[in-house]
Amino acid sequence: MSITGKTKLYPLLFEPAYKQVFWGGSKLRTVLHRDLPEDSPAIGEAWEICDRPNISSEVVNGPLAGVTLRELVERYGSELVGKTYTGGPFPLMVKLLDAAQPISIQVHATEEFCARHASGCEPKAEMWFVLDTEPGSMIYSGLRSTATRQIVLSTIRELELETQLQQFEAVKGDAYFIPAGRVHSMSGGNLILEVSQNSDTTFRLMDWNRVDETGEKRELHTHDAVVTMDFVDRTVSRICGASNTTSHNRKYPLVNRCPHFHCDELMLVATWRDSTGNGQSCHILTAVNRAFDVITGDGAQARVQFGESVLIPACCGEYRIVVEAGVETDLIRTTL
Repeated sequence: MSITGKTKLYPLLFEPAYKQVFWGGSKLRTVLHRDLPEDSPAIGEAWEICDRPNISSEVVNGPLAGVTLRELVERYGSELVGKTYTGGPFPLMVKLLDAAQPISIQVHATEEFCARHASGCEPKAEMWFVLDTEPGSMIYSGLRSTATRQIVLSTIRELELETQLQQFEAVKGDAYFIPAGRVHSMSGGNLILEVSQNSDTTFRLMDWNRVDETGEKRELHTHDAVVTMDFVDRTVSRICGASNTTSHNRKYPLVNRCPHFHCDELMLVATWRDSTGNGQSCHILTAVNRAFDVITGDGAQARVQFGESVLIPACCGEYRIVVEAGVETDLIRTTL
């Protein structure tokens, strides 16, 4: 569907694009109640909001239903994205990762690496938020304080790289900031919200010596991963979630020093009033424990279910997030 006029923008919901991967799980169906058949192939990723060359999210609500995010960006530009928009695809991606098995130990390219190497390589910083997990599940992010470059290279060869990574028990409500260059992975049993730069470049360091559904080992990218990996970084990625409930609305910063996006956690028990202000940035709101409603100043609204994300265009101005009174509703607000 193409845009023939200039329809007034409103809170936008999108159709997820599901990715079949052999490490995928069933939590998208059992936890988020997505309409996926029980006998469907393993789904490991749901691309909730994306603007990639081969996949561009389609709007599912309102008069712009059927329009792709790429078409919206081309038509509305800074009205949709924000005043910092200078062209190109939508700058962020929102995914859900559903891992029944460990994902590969991997690293994303830094801007410096991409500038020095072949075109098509894209930098990627990301934030993980634990939506659901199982006892004993783990998050791996960053090198241990004792992990030297020599030790890391040795454990890659010996398929023991995880012993040199910072390891965290996965806890529902915790977040992790993973900048480009930081090695990371997760065990099975995790359902994760991922917010990131618009990038699909991943370098696999180790894949647990396993084979995929065709009986083949997946390609590793050891050289590129080692070149882009930050061997000096020992920062703790984990951002612990709140340990108690709330009787009033609260906002916690999760990622506020990343130049590419900011993430806040809103813990609400009553209506929250917000605004895209002077159009500096769009807002992306993701429901991380239960549904909520978004209503703009001119009455446009959208219902956002647990696990879903809504894009509030930069031109929308004031809006309200309406939750069930007295019942804590948590969401992640992402801005540029």
